Amino acid sequence: MIQCTSDLEIPDPIVGPPGADGRDGIDGVDGVDGTASCVSCHSNTTREPIFASFELSAHASGSVGFAEARIGCAQCHGSDGFIDLLETGAALGPYTSPNTISCNTCHDSHRTFDFENDGPDYALRNPDGQQLFLDPNYTLDFEGASNNCISCHQPRDSYEIPATNSSGLYVVNTSRFGPHHGPQATMLEGILGANLPGSEGYPAVASATHRTGSSCVSCHMGESSDTSKGLHSWKTTEAACLQCHPNGAPSELAGYTEDMITLKSLLENVVGEEFQEDADGNPVYDADGNPVGTGVPVVGLIVDFAPDNTDRSNSGIFTVQEAQAAWNYKTLLEDQSRGTHNPAYSRALLKNSIEALQN
Repeated sequence: MIQCTSDLEIPDPIVGPPGADGRDGIDGVDGVDGTASCVSCHSNTTREPIFASFELSAHASGSVGFAEARIGCAQCHGSDGFIDLLETGAALGPYTSPNTISCNTCHDSHRTFDFENDGPDYALRNPDGQQLFLDPNYTLDFEGASNNCISCHQPRDSYEIPATNSSGLYVVNTSRFGPHHGPQATMLEGILGANLPGSEGYPAVASATHRTGSSCVSCHMGESSDTSKGLHSWKTTEAACLQCHPNGAPSELAGYTEDMITLKSLLENVVGEEFQEDADGNPVYDADGNPVGTGVPVVGLIVDFAPDNTDRSNSGIFTVQEAQAAWNYKTLLEDQSRGTHNPAYSRALLKNSIEALQN
């Protein structure tokens, strides 16, 4: 301890055995600023457009109330849960005072400082491929910074894709049936829809041009002098699209709006059946595992609840085919690209779902 005065006698330090020699570092170059590679990113000129564009993004809007109330939501709706998800495999909450999404949510420590050979890694927390929540046997790898997007922009494991069973029936017991909010990555890959048979063939997995010749980052984080587009606003720029679409990028898949209206109308008019409930309010199944109905009809699988809850699901017993068509409708709706992420896959899901309900 350092003091003004001291009568204490400071003993000689105890010297242990010598350790192993460290690895020799790389000599600097005379006349070259050793921090030049750092300043290229860590400067106000670089940072200010990032901050300005981020403030206009959906990521900056908050939504941490979900992170505080539900651990399953915290993994994407708050910084704490997202970091726990990547570091431990799960959001560990509850988070009584969750932090909103910020720079530190997606960026941490550099994985490499060999920028000359590896390029700047921007300290992304998750640059590697990721196992999907709905299918842990499938690792989705966009080979680069876009992998960080996969962490959240994939359907969560709230519900499973309806599968054909011996009874041909499926129980919907929620108003939020379908993939939860983020199927952008899986739509781009062309997976995790309910591939109903029909006149439209399904494209090969990972064959979409936006998957093979582009990326989340190149389309949604383009260079821009307008901070309301590209950069960290994640809103596509015209320049990013014109590189591949010189005549202008389409705003949606041809016929998308009309087909989605048709599919929703069909889903609003399917007729299911109420299920019997046990003492805890859960559906009752018979000895063969079939849901037991009450005989009371349920009209509509996808419906609008007043005053403003649109595209919700009715609870009831429906056919697997009807449930699969509803799954596809919610997948396309939640993808929010209006079919443009993967046009061929979107068209097949739409057309074949319509045919399944019309036949």
